[in-house]
Amino acid sequence: MSVAFKPLAPGGTLGVLGGGQLGRMWVHAAQSMGFQTAVLDPDPHSPAGLVSHQHIPRDYLDPAGLQQLASVCQAVTTEFENVPADALARLAETIQVAPNAHAVAVAQDRRLEKAHFVNCGVPVAPFAVIASDADLDVAWKHTEGIHLIPGILKTARMGYDGKGQVRVRNKKELIDAFKQLGGVPCVLEKMLPLQAEYSVIVARGHDGVMVHLPVQHNVHRDGILAMTQVWAGVCDSTLATQAINAAKSIAQELQYIGVLCVEFFVLEDNTLVVNEIAPRPHNSGHYSLDACDVSQFELQLRCMAGLPLTPPRQHSPAVMLNLLGDIWSEKLGSDPNFPEVLQLAGTHLHLYGKSEARKGRKMGHLTITASTPEQALSTANQAAAILGITAF
Repeated sequence: MSVAFKPLAPGGTLGVLGGGQLGRMWVHAAQSMGFQTAVLDPDPHSPAGLVSHQHIPRDYLDPAGLQQLASVCQAVTTEFENVPADALARLAETIQVAPNAHAVAVAQDRRLEKAHFVNCGVPVAPFAVIASDADLDVAWKHTEGIHLIPGILKTARMGYDGKGQVRVRNKKELIDAFKQLGGVPCVLEKMLPLQAEYSVIVARGHDGVMVHLPVQHNVHRDGILAMTQVWAGVCDSTLATQAINAAKSIAQELQYIGVLCVEFFVLEDNTLVVNEIAPRPHNSGHYSLDACDVSQFELQLRCMAGLPLTPPRQHSPAVMLNLLGDIWSEKLGSDPNFPEVLQLAGTHLHLYGKSEARKGRKMGHLTITASTPEQALSTANQAAAILGITAF
């Protein structure tokens, strides 16, 4: 049972489960609007914990840690989808929690997630649930007359940034992949011919009001988001409307409160299928800090506190580049040449306060704003060349 919602005014204390970069940017947004903040994260050096008013260095399911968080906060959110849903459920017994434990549980399990998409009537790639060796044979033959090979076998839980996924082209590879992934429940998705990848970030308040950021065009490399482009016309208008409506339907059916990112694939025949959801601010929405009058982190804050949700307005075409640990390691331990990058007009550097740079680790991002999309992309490629990032 959850506590009754009541609006919160600046001056109160808001909490977040998770101390990564998303939590760090959320903390900054909350503090800028006059809220005190508390972070629950077991890492004593977590990026969000280092900048928050309070940091509780305990496990997400630690009863004492949860009690301490509940005692100092009026509302709590999460900064990553794999925080235990049970922790949110326990907190909801005494304080306001957004998003709710059920919505997060759906996002944590591809089986539940796919079923929710189907229930909402939004298109998905053909798929099958594989929880045993017997399911492998069924999936290999076909599901409802649709062959699923070649496909991608994904663990039902705990996958992100390309982890927990194996591409399979035949029955042997399917069997081997299931073993490689530990024989845990999986979802096999048919590989479809892709044209582009998009995402939509929606925010839904306690009163059911929904707003959204512009449709975002994403480019991935090695399963990790490398670049996001956002400007009017970056996506076909018909597809953009379909994506926004689908995202709102998914949020509405979940009775979702907070910021939700919905990822989409555009197929070669110009049709749209939903990929997955993230029950939190998202990497592809980081540009909103510099290119919109209301960022995704402020939207999350407004949802939590019951403050008015106003439609965000993008004031500049934008490109966002992820800065991975690779650009540090390739410089043999030296810092990337950020001063030269910052000489480029319209560049905005965000570093996450992580002490150790590792290959594939998200260390920060760079947003480029400009008066035209062409200029934003040109400057982004100049910055990429300086940083040793392959051109886009």
